[in-house]
Amino acid sequence: MTFDLTLPSDPSLAPGEARCPGPGPKEVVQGEADGVPALLLKDSYAFLGDEDIPFSRYTSQEFFDREMERMWCRTWQWACREEHVPNPGDYHVYDIGPYSVVIVRDEARQLKAFVNSCPHRGMQFCDAGSSGGGKQFLRCPFHGMSWHLDGTLREIPCRWDFPHVKEDSFRLTEVPCDVWEGFVFINLDRKAEPLASYLEVLPEHFRAWNFGDRYVALHMHKELRGNWKMCMEGFMEAYHVLATHPEGLRLSGWANTQYDIFGRHVSRFYQLLSSGNPHYHRQLSQVELFEALGHDPKDLPEGVTARQGHADILRRQFGEQFGVDLSGATNSQMLDSVEYHVFPNACFFPGITIPLIYRFRPLTVDSCIHEILLLHPVPENGPRPAPAEVVKLGLEDSYTTAKGFETNRLAYVLDQDTANFKRQHAGIKASLKPGETLGNYQEARIRSFHKTLDEYLAFP
Repeated sequence: MTFDLTLPSDPSLAPGEARCPGPGPKEVVQGEADGVPALLLKDSYAFLGDEDIPFSRYTSQEFFDREMERMWCRTWQWACREEHVPNPGDYHVYDIGPYSVVIVRDEARQLKAFVNSCPHRGMQFCDAGSSGGGKQFLRCPFHGMSWHLDGTLREIPCRWDFPHVKEDSFRLTEVPCDVWEGFVFINLDRKAEPLASYLEVLPEHFRAWNFGDRYVALHMHKELRGNWKMCMEGFMEAYHVLATHPEGLRLSGWANTQYDIFGRHVSRFYQLLSSGNPHYHRQLSQVELFEALGHDPKDLPEGVTARQGHADILRRQFGEQFGVDLSGATNSQMLDSVEYHVFPNACFFPGITIPLIYRFRPLTVDSCIHEILLLHPVPENGPRPAPAEVVKLGLEDSYTTAKGFETNRLAYVLDQDTANFKRQHAGIKASLKPGETLGNYQEARIRSFHKTLDEYLAFP
């Protein structure tokens, strides 16, 4: 395939002002009959500098330890979905580095989050990564002390030996816990700002997508080789599509992706799919594009674009599959790759055909867990399905081996993405150049992420 993407830089433009020629998302979707949420079209970019990012941020054990000591314990992180703890006595354990939190639903049906550590001698109440139900209280397996699900003291065996313990103060250590669109968030900083303000524009932007009315259809843990930031950043730009996903080049406007930085914690990319590529060596006709999307060209109605025809077909197909009415879903929601990143480690795609939710949790300085949820709409005439059990994949396991994901095209895309990391991880360690050089626009979200990370690491 031939693409014209080697245009020289324009010296008359200020840093960060250059854009790839051709229509971006705004120019394409504004003319579509189905409409698009206005907030999806809002541009929010700022040039943040062009200095190299040191590779030591990905390889240094000292830097990794500082993240643990100063960042992970001060940020909001989604721990589970509400459907993981639907009933009183249900619990779910969220672990990040040395930290561990038990989320429980108490007798009043309120969600509570407690440090997973007994106030007596530090024993964990629940195993790392575990979940379950039926608890009437939290009991330490070491000596049998127990606490009610609201964190108040229930029992101390041999209470006579602890006259110095005051029940009001000998509570479980509670940490902030809140819910956004069905996601349960926790923060280990007990003086943390409210979740709603931390999420910045996210609540407003996601009102159009009704995320709370979805369920976990697939849940995967995949171990990756490489620092958690390196792996996460592989999903924060579309610049890699040219070399990593060549099969989609004719259909994707990847080089015209829109990048937005909304604040310290939230950024976004908006990549058009099923629209054709303005930099392909020739312009495909709408019939050719419709056929490339996998349809019989005779099925494209007169005067209808390939993108519109493709979206109409998917609305019917997915509506029948999920048992929901998708007639009100926009073309962009049906087709495009729209990803919001929430600092430090979460990515949310609001689309129907790309229903991915990511988070990246560090294991060591050189390895991490890529956790993936697929969220599908809850059927309109049926109960909410139970959340899928976790499928755990090792370093060498393909995403296509996950039951229920074997034939999903997204599994192949994820394999392509993560196949890069082994070589990138080795290359970073082998480099004699001290840092990475980022694009001013296409990789601006990565620079913004590191700027926010530095702000947290500067905390005493």
